[in-house]
Amino acid sequence: MPKLNISVEQEQAAFEEEVKAIEKQWSERPHLKRPYTARTIAALRNTIPQSYASSAQGRKLWNQLNAHNVAGTCELTFGTTDPVVVSQMAKHQQSVYVSGALCGFSEVSFPGMDACDYPWDTVPKVVKKVFSSQLWHDQRQRQYRMRHPVSERAGLENWDYLAPIVADGDMGFGNLTSTMKMAKEFVESGVAMIHLDDLAIGMKKFTVGQGRTVVPTSEYLDRLKAVRMQFDVMGADTLLLCRCDIDHSEFISSVVDARDHEYVLGATRQVRPLKDVLADAQAVGEDLKVVRSAWKASAGLLTFDDAVKAQALEDQFKTYKLELSKASPSIASRREIASKVLGKDIFFDWELPRSYIGQYMFQPTVKTIIERAIAAAPLGDVTWARMDSPIWKDIVEFHTEVRKVFPDRLFAFGYTGDYDYGKAGFSESAVKTLHLDLAKMGVVWQVQPIWSLQGLNLLTEQFGKLFAEEGIAGYIQTVQTPALATKPMTDGFEKLSYCGGYLADAFFETVAGEEIVEKGSAPNIKRH
Repeated sequence: MPKLNISVEQEQAAFEEEVKAIEKQWSERPHLKRPYTARTIAALRNTIPQSYASSAQGRKLWNQLNAHNVAGTCELTFGTTDPVVVSQMAKHQQSVYVSGALCGFSEVSFPGMDACDYPWDTVPKVVKKVFSSQLWHDQRQRQYRMRHPVSERAGLENWDYLAPIVADGDMGFGNLTSTMKMAKEFVESGVAMIHLDDLAIGMKKFTVGQGRTVVPTSEYLDRLKAVRMQFDVMGADTLLLCRCDIDHSEFISSVVDARDHEYVLGATRQVRPLKDVLADAQAVGEDLKVVRSAWKASAGLLTFDDAVKAQALEDQFKTYKLELSKASPSIASRREIASKVLGKDIFFDWELPRSYIGQYMFQPTVKTIIERAIAAAPLGDVTWARMDSPIWKDIVEFHTEVRKVFPDRLFAFGYTGDYDYGKAGFSESAVKTLHLDLAKMGVVWQVQPIWSLQGLNLLTEQFGKLFAEEGIAGYIQTVQTPALATKPMTDGFEKLSYCGGYLADAFFETVAGEEIVEKGSAPNIKRH
């Protein structure tokens, strides 16, 4: 292996130039606050500079979202993994969403519920598949248009097939290096933005009467830092969406971060540990859900602040809260202040309710989501609070309070397939304007994540029934005839400009030395 023939002075000069270039790039997005310097990132880069389509797509999406913010409008999109569906979204949507849940159903060897248990490169591979199809549609449309003279092109279809892709990064799939590798794969796939959440890996449960588990604030921030660092090492302008799934979470994996202590539940009565009670119940075949509920009632589960409130006079609790506002948020500070104000120790044991795998019981509020979102905001470009229910006052409080700290913050919002808007107090007219009302608060990117499950399944079942009952006559009447009659014709295999017939012919023509640009469409091009 030959030694590089470069002086250390030249090496240092090149390094300093790269540092300046990084600092200039960072200055274009001042809302981001890195915990490291441009010099550190420069030292982590390869010596061969590279560029990525992901950067162009990220900048494109950033401009789209900011334009919506200024106008008070929003982008409405939905989730899919199918390139055919994506080709039609170009006519109405500005972006495409690739959901991890959808990938887990349709893109893996062992499909199933969204437990985030698929290989870490699953979603990046789907993004690459979708982006490759977008590039192909962009290529065949461009070639088709160039076959026509300028005078005719205004009447031709001209869709923006390169709609930026937003993709699900889940919780990063492991330690920080795994998260970095996933981020790198996403950039190389052509993604415009990925979102990362604060859920605990391997703890998604759905049928045991328990909710989600989140990680400590510090662990969540480290995940975001790892992605931001990987983007910076690659020099990519890919966007990062900070998604907080802490709403209605019932557990937290650790109490290592004092910022989370306010919301951890503890027993206020001396009882046996929950894990021991459940182990005994399981041994004799009792219903664990019933036993768990009875134990919670007997333990008097409360947060520490609520435990203090239950034993303090009104003036004492006011004093406690005032003293606490000047101190650390840790449980140690809370105990010390409570003891001083009340003149006694408060019994509170957050070890007793821990699960058999070590989770602590947790009771988040809207304030919890706000605090975590504000802590994460400087590392990302957009914020998304995943909410289990569309409770309007909570939605307004969250977005309003975050914007008090970050006035120009951009937000995302996801509509789940089982939202009960009537139960949440929405009238029919309120549901119709919901996306516009959200947009006024800066919620510029709104998504129905699982349309391909609920939507495609419904349409497929309906057509399958019709086809089984009416045969080809039903197909001709309900699909083929209406599709061929539209102006322009609905995209399909019969439409050569869409399915790539002209592009395929162009390859043959080019190899044969023929000109593929129609006469008069490019008068300055000469034949060779």
